[in-house]
Amino acid sequence: MDMADSDTSALRRLPAVATVLAAPEAAALLEAHGRVATTEAIRGALDAARSALRGGATTAVEPADIVHEARQRLDAQPAALRPVFNLTGTVLHTNLGRALLAEAAIDAAVDAMRHPVALEFDLDEGGRGERDDHVRDLLRELTGAEDATVVNNNAAAVLLCLNTFALGRGAVISRGELIEIGGAFRMPDIMARAGADMVEVGTTNRTHAADYRHAIDAHTGLVMKVHTSNYRIQGFTAEVDARELVAIANAGGVPLLNDLGSGSLVDLSAYGVAREATVRQAVQEGAHLVTFSGDKLLGGPQAGFIVGTRESIGAINRNPLKRALRVDKIRLAAIEATLRLYRDPDRLGERLPTLRFLGRTRDAISAQAHRLREGVAACIGNAFGVDVGECASQVGSGALPLDTLPSAALMIRPHGSQRTLEALATAWRALPRPVIGRITEGALQLDLRCLDEADEPAFLANLAAGNA
Repeated sequence: MDMADSDTSALRRLPAVATVLAAPEAAALLEAHGRVATTEAIRGALDAARSALRGGATTAVEPADIVHEARQRLDAQPAALRPVFNLTGTVLHTNLGRALLAEAAIDAAVDAMRHPVALEFDLDEGGRGERDDHVRDLLRELTGAEDATVVNNNAAAVLLCLNTFALGRGAVISRGELIEIGGAFRMPDIMARAGADMVEVGTTNRTHAADYRHAIDAHTGLVMKVHTSNYRIQGFTAEVDARELVAIANAGGVPLLNDLGSGSLVDLSAYGVAREATVRQAVQEGAHLVTFSGDKLLGGPQAGFIVGTRESIGAINRNPLKRALRVDKIRLAAIEATLRLYRDPDRLGERLPTLRFLGRTRDAISAQAHRLREGVAACIGNAFGVDVGECASQVGSGALPLDTLPSAALMIRPHGSQRTLEALATAWRALPRPVIGRITEGALQLDLRCLDEADEPAFLANLAAGNA
């Protein structure tokens, strides 16, 4: 038998797809991944075996061998949206999903997924209800506003307000507040998409009350104030505060929209963060509409809240665009549960992960770093040194950009070249649960602010798995 005949004979002895699927070893794959994915993986494994035989391989291929190869292929396809360890030092990391939800919010979301819920059903009257009713009273209580509504994020909240009050009309805004945030979101673009005519007043660094008064005319739909949450203009500056803008807008017969961006419902100074105006304070200043995020400083799921006067919120709810921007039952359940936590401020810092992480002290984080140092060093071997060092955490997501939080980190430095450090960072991003740190000043810095003590064993086991 010549070589060609031998190759052909070996190829003919490869098991058929149906034969592999019927093998006892395939049952676990079918149970875990389903018939479609398992069949595709088996076909891929057979193609690889066929190529190996044509390349001169002589080992007999059994159905169990193909199942083993198929299992490796399936295991090498982790979910795209994977949990990670956020050791970047940024609490509300936009690229890592921002706020972690409280257990109460997670439980509520799971219940909404598992059971039918009275989303738009009035249990008292037995007829159709409003989904906003689940959070309206909570938002009114927590902010002092007359009325409230919720949409899928704060950009949507701003878009909806502009479209409701400034469609085909002027929206007056300070030139120094024409912000751009992550993902190339620019306020002028949102205003244009909302159908508003942008009317810039003042200069980049100084805007005065007279600038607004001169800009308001019969064409004006609203006046807008935007909190510059992700940058600061310092030095020779001037701006008009919200209370004075309310008076100017009232005199012109138009509403004031105050976009807080990452608004907070509590005084954050109690958690070691620089004090910022709360949503309640913005309402008390008289703004007709106040918009803010749910997944930033508030610590809940992605959402955009609009609170304000009963007349203004009523107009927004009549806008057909509101339906396109509404939230689903899962997110609404998590929002309601998060807001309920704010009714118990004494235990809020324990229950809300965002505030718990923000409130951690450098001493507590440093103690954690010293506990973990030896274990981390054992996982990465002699090519690196592991020390404990001081660092500064950030709030993130554009909130309080100039303010940092004293923290501590594991500082990993290579004994060899910098490429070794970069290779380690790359390898840790490929772990079963990726570890995301930050390379700075010749070290891979692991800021432990966002690592709960209860997660320490899982963190070390995860590193060990990558070194096995």
